[in-house]
Amino acid sequence: MKRFRGFDVRGRHTTIVVRRSLAAVAVLALTAGCSAQAAVTPSVRTDDRPRESAAPDGTPTPTPSATQSSPPTVDARPEPSEEQSASPAEVLMSEGAQGGRVRELQARLAQIGWFDDAPTGVYGRITVAAVKGFQAKRGLPADGATDTITWQRLLGMTTEPTRGELDGKAVNKPATKLDPRCLNGRVMCVSKTTRTLSWVVDGTVRSTMDVRFGSQYTPTREGSFSVFLKSKDHVSTLYDTPMPFAMFFSGGQAVHYSSDFAARGYNGASHGCVNVRDRQAVAALYAQVRNGDKVVIHW
Repeated sequence: MKRFRGFDVRGRHTTIVVRRSLAAVAVLALTAGCSAQAAVTPSVRTDDRPRESAAPDGTPTPTPSATQSSPPTVDARPEPSEEQSASPAEVLMSEGAQGGRVRELQARLAQIGWFDDAPTGVYGRITVAAVKGFQAKRGLPADGATDTITWQRLLGMTTEPTRGELDGKAVNKPATKLDPRCLNGRVMCVSKTTRTLSWVVDGTVRSTMDVRFGSQYTPTREGSFSVFLKSKDHVSTLYDTPMPFAMFFSGGQAVHYSSDFAARGYNGASHGCVNVRDRQAVAALYAQVRNGDKVVIHW
């Protein structure tokens, strides 16, 4: 803080006024740091040599000097954003639609386990629920309508339905690819991609059955586990629901028969367990599995 040694008619009061003024400037400087960052004023060049800027291919391109350049032309039109330039997906089928294409949609969904009924050619609530599930699984807008993006994704994952598939007499599911951890020993190999459980002994698949998993709020754990408890007539103490042929592998999660899965299919979900809807198949599996056998849950 500088003091003025000269005196005027106000004397010492001059110093106080100066101090107060400088203090006010300091307060303003501090509060300015809390606001949005101001634009930086470009530094003034001390030479008139043209600068070089890189062209798209990396070749230096000299920038004209001030005497050579003309005032730039400003284009006030905004650059189109990626969302604006991309065309929106076109809806191909939605609830209420009917016909052969709907039947093909249902048959293709059946190939990957999203449609449990025989194809009808009618886009009803079951088809809407199946499409929603397929979309949500792949991070697409889950509105239940089949747009061009949903259709192309489905085409890439399925094959052209056979006559038997279109009539609901056969389902051509993709072959289950065994995880490398399932190739040795006795393993219940569970694929979340094909939604199947394969009972594998020393690399040989003995049986395969449809399964479903927990919802996003109660997900089925993934990894390698071991069966530590078998309970043929188990009843959940947490949800008070039957869990026949339960084979526990991680905490309260188990492979077991589910009457709800048998009735509603993939329109429902478990609380984290691996549900089997074929009672006869899971009963046969239960008879073969031992405590200590491996359980591998993978994509």
